[in-house]
Amino acid sequence: MRYRKFGDTGLFVSELCLGTMTFGGGGGIWGQIGDLQQSDAERLIGRALDAGINFLDTADVYAEGQSELITGQALRNLKVPRENVVVATKVFGETGTKSVNSRGMSRRHVIEGVHASLKRLQLDYIDLYQIHGFDPATPIEEVLRALDSLVQQGAVRYVGVSNWTAWQIMKALGISERLGLARLESLQAYYSIAGRDLERELAPMMRSESVGLLVWSPLAGGLLSGKYGRDRKAEQGSRRTTFDFPPVDLDRAYACIDVMRNVAKTKNVSVAQIAIAWLLHQEVVTSVIIGAKRAEQLDDNIAATQVDLTAVELEALDKVSALPLEYPGWMLDRQGEYRRQQVRQSQPTGGVS
Repeated sequence: MRYRKFGDTGLFVSELCLGTMTFGGGGGIWGQIGDLQQSDAERLIGRALDAGINFLDTADVYAEGQSELITGQALRNLKVPRENVVVATKVFGETGTKSVNSRGMSRRHVIEGVHASLKRLQLDYIDLYQIHGFDPATPIEEVLRALDSLVQQGAVRYVGVSNWTAWQIMKALGISERLGLARLESLQAYYSIAGRDLERELAPMMRSESVGLLVWSPLAGGLLSGKYGRDRKAEQGSRRTTFDFPPVDLDRAYACIDVMRNVAKTKNVSVAQIAIAWLLHQEVVTSVIIGAKRAEQLDDNIAATQVDLTAVELEALDKVSALPLEYPGWMLDRQGEYRRQQVRQSQPTGGVS
């Protein structure tokens, strides 16, 4: 297991993060995603920690708070030293008693949310507190001031967001710098070889501003697990058959799967490992969030850290999965080529002068 620098901080997190969306179950989508209870969840967390994963991600809305409860109790039951684990959770959606102010990113909801999460997780502080979505009703400055106050109080160490656009994050970074507030250190976003949309605007912004990328749904909701294909249907009860999310261009996805099957066959590994390994080869990625219902799924995902893709394999995977350039991308690519070439020519070649 390798460890990567988290955003523009001195914190290091494992390249894989254990997601806990499968913990708790319950009604609606949560039961479809997973229904792991305390003992099974503890086995997965213990297995992940033994493999070197030091990063756990949950959210207050997962299974209506049950995921946080199970995660917190598991850390206590497993007697995990607090300094050995980085715990991330999120706030935005409704939990508990529903009211007109029980969702969004208002100062009131954010502060109430962190105290409720700390109680469920049985922790004194949260390592990474993330805003789970963008709230058009709340000024960005309000949420940044609320998050900064939590950092100053010691309830939270670092802050981030999930599912924000590039311009929203840049605006937040500018406000934080101007006002001297805690900056957003990470974005949790959907990214997979079958869904490379964030490469258009978000990836360049994150590289420029040293914002870490935490990838959710690296297997596109199970579509890239190897159980699916043009002429292959998943077994009854598989996640994609009950919860078709995230949206994917199936023609592009199946083309990716065809190439991944060939690469996986030559390496004697699973298709899922190739999908995760491809993400781990992308410079912008800080950590890939993996979820599992069974220990063998977790073990297979963890094994992806040992898969080394060659330049030829990466080129083949990039070619089949690349998105067409959209304006202004194609114009920037065209206008900037001469200057990029100048930069390449100015780089040292490694010879002795």
